[in-house]
Amino acid sequence: MKIFNTLSRRKEEFVPLEPGKVKIYVCGPTVYNYIHIGNARPMIVFDTVRRYFEYKGYEVNYVSNFTDVDDKIINKALEEGVDASVISERFIAECKKDMAGLNVRPATTHPQATKEIPGMLDMIRTLVEKGHAYAAKDGTVYFRTESFPEYGKLSHKNLDELQSGFREIKVTGEEGKEDPADFVLWKPKKEGEPYWESPWCDGRPGWHIECSVMAKRYLGDEIDIHAGGEDLIFPHHENEIAQSECANGKPFARYWMHNGFLNIDNKKMSKSLGNFFTVREISEKYDLQVLRFFMLSAHYRSPLNFSAELMEASKNGLERIRTAMAKLKELEQSTQGNSGGGAQTGAMTETEQENVSAAKELVAKYEAAMDDDFNTADAVSAIFELVKLSNSTASETASPAYISYLRQTIGQLCDVMGIITETKKESLDEEIEAMIEARQQARKEKNYALADEIRGKLSEMGIILEDTRQGVKWRRA
Repeated sequence: MKIFNTLSRRKEEFVPLEPGKVKIYVCGPTVYNYIHIGNARPMIVFDTVRRYFEYKGYEVNYVSNFTDVDDKIINKALEEGVDASVISERFIAECKKDMAGLNVRPATTHPQATKEIPGMLDMIRTLVEKGHAYAAKDGTVYFRTESFPEYGKLSHKNLDELQSGFREIKVTGEEGKEDPADFVLWKPKKEGEPYWESPWCDGRPGWHIECSVMAKRYLGDEIDIHAGGEDLIFPHHENEIAQSECANGKPFARYWMHNGFLNIDNKKMSKSLGNFFTVREISEKYDLQVLRFFMLSAHYRSPLNFSAELMEASKNGLERIRTAMAKLKELEQSTQGNSGGGAQTGAMTETEQENVSAAKELVAKYEAAMDDDFNTADAVSAIFELVKLSNSTASETASPAYISYLRQTIGQLCDVMGIITETKKESLDEEIEAMIEARQQARKEKNYALADEIRGKLSEMGIILEDTRQGVKWRRA
């Protein structure tokens, strides 16, 4: 398995710190509002990475945080006249609902910044004692970037250039810095803000320190993979490396993975442009599985353009897979029913065995794509080829063993992608249920004119009926 490492800017063979185990840290959202579709991309991408590692037999410790103390949270709390924790807990709960809708599995641990303050104070104290951090007169604690010669190694930025740039954008309130490139570890409280006691001042942590501390506590001083959106490379992840490696005396993460940006109709997502969408808003128009399928249709490092046309294409693609799986399920139930209800393991024909060999080649193609830096786009193509094979070879005359093999194989590969292959059962209102029942009664009475009339009315309402051997089935147009 090869992973593109942002640190080295090349693909590297994945070698875990501990055989058979993978430790992954993914930066989570700041919980001041509903998550937007840009937040959803790393959630979906790295959930899929986790699932594939587990498919390959690894034991995965997956940690993703919630930033629950931040200026945006505090400002929203002040607007509503409530404690900041009320805002953060509300939107942590809403985030988890959206994650469930996206079929993003809960992390092994979801730490929250406000519950990790003692660890942050310990790490800051260590950095001060080692000379990597210092306190200004107002109690602000800064990290001394010049004390870490490798600063800039992730973003591949030169510290001299950074210092020059920082000098140009220096703002009021940073007079206590020794150098413009130094960054905040701890800052003094302001009126109306939550705060904690510290040896330097009553205040709260800077943003960067929380992830270093949570990764250390739940995964150890050195981890396998640290991941997030490419917008976090600098300064967030760069600063995490500096803090962690200076405090712990070890390399922080072996592999750094970053997903590409998400654009809306080829423009950067922005509230000012009116093209800002939350996951909750998308869920009102689409099954969130469509959004997940769309996100996996491109390589995770590539920029991805969100548009109605591309979402419709993803919806159709997902429907192809679900239709094939529904057909296989029906065939499986039918063949089991024909055998008196017992499990049927009838031997495959020679042709079916050849088809299984072809299917196994497609599974190998899928795995090769995923082994090559998690190329989900090519992996999805392999699934579509399996669906095509299934559609052309699975029939009522096929052996139960062959049908089951196809269903289980496609289902397993989709599960690795987090794709749910069964369409959610929809409930019809009483009026429509009554109309379907009335049509059935008309057919029994051989009143075909009335049956056709009812069918036509249902069609106008967007309900399509299909008469099958297993009875009447319906779907929305």
